[in-house]
Amino acid sequence: MATFSELGIGELLMKSISKMGFEEATPIQSQTIPIAIDGKDVIGQAQTGTGKTAAFGIPLIQKIDIKDNNVQGIVVAPTRELAIQVAEELNKIGQFNRVSILPIYGGQDISRQIRSLKKGPHIIVGTPGRIIDHINRKTLRLQNVHTVVLDEADEMLNMGFIEDIEAILKGIPEERQTLLFSATMPGPIQRIAERFMKDPQVVKVKTKEMTTPNIKQYYVEAQEKKKFDYLTRLLDSQSPDLAIIFGRTKRRVDELSEALTLRGYAAEGIHGDLSQAKRISVLRKFKEGSIEVLVATDVAARGLDISGVTHVYNFDIPQDPESYVHRIGRTGRAGKHGMAMTFVTPREMGQLKNVERTTNSKMERLTPPTLDEALEGQQKMTIEKLTNTIANENISYYKRAAEELLEEHDSVSVVAAAIKMMTKEPDETPIKLTEEAPMRSRRERSDGNRGGGNRDGGRNRYKGGQQQSKSRSGQGAGGQGGSSSSRNRPSTGGGKRRNFRKTEA
Repeated sequence: MATFSELGIGELLMKSISKMGFEEATPIQSQTIPIAIDGKDVIGQAQTGTGKTAAFGIPLIQKIDIKDNNVQGIVVAPTRELAIQVAEELNKIGQFNRVSILPIYGGQDISRQIRSLKKGPHIIVGTPGRIIDHINRKTLRLQNVHTVVLDEADEMLNMGFIEDIEAILKGIPEERQTLLFSATMPGPIQRIAERFMKDPQVVKVKTKEMTTPNIKQYYVEAQEKKKFDYLTRLLDSQSPDLAIIFGRTKRRVDELSEALTLRGYAAEGIHGDLSQAKRISVLRKFKEGSIEVLVATDVAARGLDISGVTHVYNFDIPQDPESYVHRIGRTGRAGKHGMAMTFVTPREMGQLKNVERTTNSKMERLTPPTLDEALEGQQKMTIEKLTNTIANENISYYKRAAEELLEEHDSVSVVAAAIKMMTKEPDETPIKLTEEAPMRSRRERSDGNRGGGNRDGGRNRYKGGQQQSKSRSGQGAGGQGGSSSSRNRPSTGGGKRRNFRKTEA
């Protein structure tokens, strides 16, 4: 790998990169940065977690003239979470260049955004719907933009933002640099590149990097009604430090987080219907470790970069192999090891084989632990805590009390009582989850719908055959819409599409 000093990066940016602790550039960074600094258009094909934000952020910031208080660069991202994360990363990269960066997205007070836009930010990072909203209000002018970045373009296609992307690109001067990043290159994204890019240089990270040897991958075959009990037994026996559980719909996430809390786990959920303040609060608590389990939809968790996630549980099998790669990529980061477990109903085994075939990875079958094994796992964790306390804490103040206790009871009974008090015993409180229809493979779907539904505000306007939806009442649930059979279930927020531009960029 190349070092950043070999890539033609300016002195102030190198200072930021050094402060951020970066040393070697990732493959997408080492290949993209020199081309982008040279002013050429770039198509970067890479999965999330490969460092593409710095790959486009470093050349973008290097081109900014801080004396010009017009918007000079614009980054378009599919979700508010990703927009916020990209803006935060760009702020770190440009901290010594004094570049002003403003994220704009749905769900945030638009009047506050308008006031911030009047202050003259150099770079806008936004979701398509909210960018279009500001363009229509004439609060965002693009005539001085020299660089535009489309981040996770295939995801924006899936969410129905293709027309918005085209409208944004048409409003930017033709004499510009365009950087497009996408995990896959479906036909509509290729056509965007052909129409709006000039002789783009293609940088492709090899497919073998889709998955990592640091992640052990398992599947658990289980009937729908058994999945939750198996999940809690796995949580008890494996004792993850931080875990993310993925659900297919917003309703699923709500019910899972409530059920886990009922059984004594520190769990909270995030999806597209939560207020921005609430989601930020939940993510902060998860990063700090005050909650140990985060339950999320695909879109709500896209782009999250939280260190220390040891386990990922796919309570519902992902709708496609790309989503699977994204999900399990939340663990096993920065050279650490992680575990990923996917629950599969017997009717979904074909979908599991499709994921294995496409990602070129093999999942090992995992037998769910028994109640005794779950209890044993919790006991081991308690014993580890006691051992660490003996080794690392000052316990002299407590020895007198211990000696008095041992005068009345034998040592084994005292230790056993301590272990029992500290051990979270398996909880079998009855839980009722709304049953979700099994995920069917594309071959089984006769209506041409990918099953992605309305991802956190996508409007299903893509007419290319994959994403056009005939249903007005399909499950919009945070991006996991379920299978085509979800048309027959009550809507939980996916039907009111005409309002999505203002509420869910």
